Amino acid sequence: MNETRKCDPALGRKVNEHLISLGLETPMSSMTRENFDSELAIENIQGHFENIMDDLGLDLNDDSLCDTPKRVAQMYVNEIFWGMDYDKFPKCTKIKNSMNYRGSFVLERNINVQSYCEHHFIVIDGVASVAYIPNDVVLGLSKLNRIVQFFSKRPQVQERLTEQIRATIALVAETEDVAVQIDGLHFCVKSRGIQDLRSSTATFSASGQFEDGECRREFLAGCRSLMS
Repeated sequence: MNETRKCDPALGRKVNEHLISLGLETPMSSMTRENFDSELAIENIQGHFENIMDDLGLDLNDDSLCDTPKRVAQMYVNEIFWGMDYDKFPKCTKIKNSMNYRGSFVLERNINVQSYCEHHFIVIDGVASVAYIPNDVVLGLSKLNRIVQFFSKRPQVQERLTEQIRATIALVAETEDVAVQIDGLHFCVKSRGIQDLRSSTATFSASGQFEDGECRREFLAGCRSLMS
């Protein structure tokens, strides 16, 4: 993660509490939610991964392998699972809807999703489309991308990821009218188990005017046109 990125820990705590109230939060220990210590986590993960490599029969004295446990630990905490830490929740700039943009939706498509299956810790690689109908405020466009990125950077199941993004955008943008679609390639399916190289998983979550009717049809049509 780019540490210069602007974060809003107070908003992160509000989002965390909101998701808990909805039953949508990622299963976390209370310590992780309330007092995450990244340096301690790196130290502990490094020790655990040394044991894993030793059990696999790898020589940790080899100059190619000796730093691998530390690299993996730093990658987990600082690069691919930083979305576990609500102190790093992105600052979400909002402006007053003075242009009176109402009755139609804002659609952000082709948002990169790179997450990790919580069952095997293997990559989920996909794209998201997000839409909302503004009420009194409008979000900066990049904030939609940053919310998607934040929840992607943790062990996930795609269904929960989709719901977390929708519920968070509804909270932050102060609107019930939100839709999210994710199309993901799961490497736990591609590289192990069934080893299906081409299948992908599509998930969709909607609230408010996107639950049925014309907004839903227009949103899904916009997603299909991107993928065609």
